[in-house]
Amino acid sequence: MTFTLKFKDIDEKRDIPKENYTIKDLLNDLELSSQTIVPKQNGDLVIEESEIRDDDEIQLVQIIYGG
Repeated sequence: MTFTLKFKDIDEKRDIPKENYTIKDLLNDLELSSQTIVPKQNGDLVIEESEIRDDDEIQLVQIIYGG
């Protein structure tokens, strides 16, 4: 089972490493903070607890802070 990850210059298929693999697990694996990332699953905004399923497209959008 695989999903597509899109983040910055990354656009690749990845294996789903375990059952009940969530957006939060993915962020942890990539060492990214949920406070600076907005996750989208198949085009829809989702929460960290959303489970990644076979053939999903996961897009991670970096939040830019400024002042």
